[in-house]
Amino acid sequence: MGLCYSLRPLLFGGPGDDPCAASEPRVEDAQPAPAPAPALVLVRAAAEDTARTPLPRGGGGSLACARPKEAKQKEKRRRTEQLSAEEREAAKEARKVSRGIDRILREQKRDLQQTHRLLLLGAGESGKSTIVKQMRILHVNGFNPEEKKQKILDIRKNVKDAIVTIVSAMSTIIPPVPLANPENQFRSDYIKSIAPITDFEYSQEFFDHVKKLWDDEGVKACFERSNEYQLIDCAQYFLERIDSVSLVDYTPTDQDLLRCRVLTSGIFETRFQVDKVNFHMFDVGGQRDERRKWIQCFNVYVKFVYLFLFFRWLRTISIILFLNKQDMLAEKVLAGKSKIEDYFPEYANYTVPEDAPTLARVSVSTRSRLFLRISTATGDGKHYCYPHFTCAVDTENIRRVFNDCRDIIQRMHLKQYELL
Repeated sequence: MGLCYSLRPLLFGGPGDDPCAASEPRVEDAQPAPAPAPALVLVRAAAEDTARTPLPRGGGGSLACARPKEAKQKEKRRRTEQLSAEEREAAKEARKVSRGIDRILREQKRDLQQTHRLLLLGAGESGKSTIVKQMRILHVNGFNPEEKKQKILDIRKNVKDAIVTIVSAMSTIIPPVPLANPENQFRSDYIKSIAPITDFEYSQEFFDHVKKLWDDEGVKACFERSNEYQLIDCAQYFLERIDSVSLVDYTPTDQDLLRCRVLTSGIFETRFQVDKVNFHMFDVGGQRDERRKWIQCFNVYVKFVYLFLFFRWLRTISIILFLNKQDMLAEKVLAGKSKIEDYFPEYANYTVPEDAPTLARVSVSTRSRLFLRISTATGDGKHYCYPHFTCAVDTENIRRVFNDCRDIIQRMHLKQYELL
């Protein structure tokens, strides 16, 4: 036993060299156990922190994997907020534009209601375009030099059309009219030869032939019978002024522009103001193939055109009637070319309170027995026909007539909006 106790420290590595140390504990061995090592405390604290850190959904993943996903979500939210801000700004701008459009529409509606719109209707060559030209001369700035120069070719074309028509009619009317001077026959042949040429150069030779032919008594005799064929109204006016029209530096006058005949194709608007009152005047072609275009641009006149096409429109629409070309009527009546009673039998028995001159009798009869009777025969008493005798090429006449018509137009406008 002694050997065993003595060898035990060597064999088992006891705490000391005393063989009895294992069997008899020391005083310090009886003290309480020391506190846990600090390493254990750190491990426990790390475990608790890990427990408090939220793990990614799905029950797994490390902290390093969760952070990029959070960054992506934040970036997505930031972009969404930025896009929403841009959309809000765009919507704000759109509302601003919409309010501006609404304001413009209200202003245009107010201006439209305060504007008198005049639609000129009539047959071809009745003088509609001439009335529009008069409005430009009276109430706009007239025609500038450039516009006058542009009309030179049209005026010279009127001269060509006039002389071609007269010379051609000399052999077609019954009985035919010969040239008074046979030496002018080659001039007549020259005029007939250039008739089909559309792009014609108006040389001095042309004007010389026209002047010689117009001086021929046979040509003038044929012109006097122009009621037997179709001749433009301005023929005599320009043929008598052939010397000025043929000048190289020719500049048309206002009267030349009024007399110039140009076929109206389409719809033309002229705006002018009289005593701070706005007027829009529309000129349309009067030929039959042009009338189908009237409805295309006149939305505001849809009712008017509809009634015009399908009903007796004088019953529901007030009309200002221009009995135009009074100068030509006077010329024909005084010349005895036509008799009124041949077309209106009641004229033969028509009398006026006083012994009026022939022209006054014709005018009064035409107005009272024809147009007023038609317009009031089946009317409702609220809409009327206002006839006026006009000469479209007479600026002073048109000035007086339009001043009278302006009051009528304003009363009609007030009635339309139930203000009168």
